[in-house]
Amino acid sequence: MRHLHHVAIATVFGLVASLAWAELVSAADLLTFRGATMGTTYMVKVHGAPEREDWEAETATAVERELRLVNDQMSTYLKTSELSRFNASQSTDWFEVSADVVDVVNAALELSAQTEGAFDVTVGPLVDRWSFGAGERKRDIPSDEELNQLKEQTGYKNLSARMDPPALKKDIANLRVDLSSIAKGHGVDRIVALLSDRGASDVFVEIGGEVRVSGDKSGESWRVGIQKPDAGGQELLVAHEIRDAAMATSGDYRNFFEVGDQRFSHTIDPRTGRPITNGLASVSVIADNCMLADGWATALNVVGAEEAMKLARQNDLSVLVVQRVGEAFVSSGTGDLAEYADVDQADLAGAEATTSSSDNENDASFAKRMTPMLLLTGIVFGAFLLAMAVGVIFGGKAISGSCGGLNAQVGEDGVSRCTMCSTPSEACQELREKMAEK
Repeated sequence: MRHLHHVAIATVFGLVASLAWAELVSAADLLTFRGATMGTTYMVKVHGAPEREDWEAETATAVERELRLVNDQMSTYLKTSELSRFNASQSTDWFEVSADVVDVVNAALELSAQTEGAFDVTVGPLVDRWSFGAGERKRDIPSDEELNQLKEQTGYKNLSARMDPPALKKDIANLRVDLSSIAKGHGVDRIVALLSDRGASDVFVEIGGEVRVSGDKSGESWRVGIQKPDAGGQELLVAHEIRDAAMATSGDYRNFFEVGDQRFSHTIDPRTGRPITNGLASVSVIADNCMLADGWATALNVVGAEEAMKLARQNDLSVLVVQRVGEAFVSSGTGDLAEYADVDQADLAGAEATTSSSDNENDASFAKRMTPMLLLTGIVFGAFLLAMAVGVIFGGKAISGSCGGLNAQVGEDGVSRCTMCSTPSEACQELREKMAEK
């Protein structure tokens, strides 16, 4: 029986140790890179990175270099960027830019056509005037006359792009382009492609809340979180599993200012020249690539809930639209995100918080990862106790408590002491005396 006892304990600790080791190996197999870019932060996770010397250091450098290149091409804050130089030019001739800039502008123009101008990257002057761009932050309300003058300098139909040779052209000398509503997604796509070229197929990339994943993580899908609007980033509305796809969220709960009791979102409706007032708190979109997910999230945020759902169905998009209703939120969805429509917040009590500042990837919780180990441990202990019971039945020996029972020893003074605590067990001694009297 004692031999079985030792074997059972050894088996338990062996299983626990092996499972704990597997957990440590899984954690060690996940590389993470973090940094700042495009006025926000980025996070890159790589599972099962190639086992090559200096791969991690070289890849981290390559990621930084690629993101700097995106800034050098498309930033409106860097005066030397390609886009800033195009904006500063008063020429209406073709202006040479990189193929990457043309690729993003062409995608933006296509979105503009699909949404009849609800998405428009020429709203730069309006974005600046409403204190959300690179210009002076007045944080006041412009007059109708001022807005009308600025709108005359906008319009996606006044912008053209060509790929051979790559160049942009504007029909209005003062036309300016702001790609902030789509460039982050483009940057995410470029990092995913870079990692793939470097032999990493299971990756998670996030820039400012826009996410794209490829492959999986230890056989499990990557999880992307959507924050509950106005919760300060502390509450999770959705934790969604995705593979080989991208998700982007556009909302008014991160970047806004208030004048009196009026709230002004950073999302400008190009058709009115004003911040949106349609009651939408956030829109999340799943698409094949992050550039389109990023652009569509902004576009659907502009058009409002009803039109957003219509466009989502027409373009086969998975969308979650969250509206404000007083102090509460009401959600509607399509495709893979339809299951979260009007989600009961009580159902999210066990969901983990996102690991990024904007609800991005949601690592599996420790409890979830350790569940198999706990189950196996319970099974083994159960088998151990059953074996003890069988041994007692056939051995004819009663089981006593830990103190004064099988673990007890009797000293020279005749007092039973427990080997676990080495203190006299008078209570057990009294019990045995009473039993002897009976």
